[in-house]
Amino acid sequence: MDKNYKKEGKYSYFEAGEGTPIVILHGLMGGLSNFDGVAEYFPTKGYKVVIPDLPIYTQSILKTNVKSFAKYVKDFITFKGFDKVILLGNSLGGHIALYHTKLYPEKVAGLVITGSSGLYESAMGDSYPRRGDYEYIKKKAEDVFYDPKIATPELIDEVYATANDRIKLIKTLTIAKSAIRHNMAKDLPKMTVKTCIIWGKNDSVTPPNVAEEFDKLLPNSTLYWIDKCGHAAMMEHPQEFNEILEKWLTEQKL
Repeated sequence: MDKNYKKEGKYSYFEAGEGTPIVILHGLMGGLSNFDGVAEYFPTKGYKVVIPDLPIYTQSILKTNVKSFAKYVKDFITFKGFDKVILLGNSLGGHIALYHTKLYPEKVAGLVITGSSGLYESAMGDSYPRRGDYEYIKKKAEDVFYDPKIATPELIDEVYATANDRIKLIKTLTIAKSAIRHNMAKDLPKMTVKTCIIWGKNDSVTPPNVAEEFDKLLPNSTLYWIDKCGHAAMMEHPQEFNEILEKWLTEQKL
């Protein structure tokens, strides 16, 4: 991923391939590497994959909210000169993608959400995070996945470091409150963009009924399930995730 990582102006991002842009938005505790499978696969299928580093912990506290992040994504899309994009988001990234689509529908050709917040308040972690307790953080990180081994020591260390950084902790809690405040239930029925919902059947962070609710409220959505899969389907079952997404993109002529 390193050789495709760029810094231009205030933006840092991964970019690979040529064609219709798929702009990927990572979650609160997620990073660009969560999407390695997507980033390797879709540039070989005629798509340009772009993953910006979201300023989750670098903006002022007043701009640490879902709406500001959605505006940041819009500014990034404009900066890159993209006319329309396919937006793909996991967890908080899904929520930002949804809110961006609400504000700037003319910029979005298609929307893909997986394990997204936006409807379910506990998605941002009701008892998270507890500072200093490594075993607790380890358990929390493992619970995100159906197979706890996906939570590597490196990933756990990263989450632990974030939980023990006072400024990041304050911003994490600020974002959690913002996610509750920006609940999308009333907005979704008015959002007609083609939407692909890919969900882990065993997601304990945003349970399956959340996916069903998204599917019910969005007028133009298709829901796909991945079995034996938790909150980050693109990490846990990258091949199946890519196959579902490619099939959907082909059917929608995107």
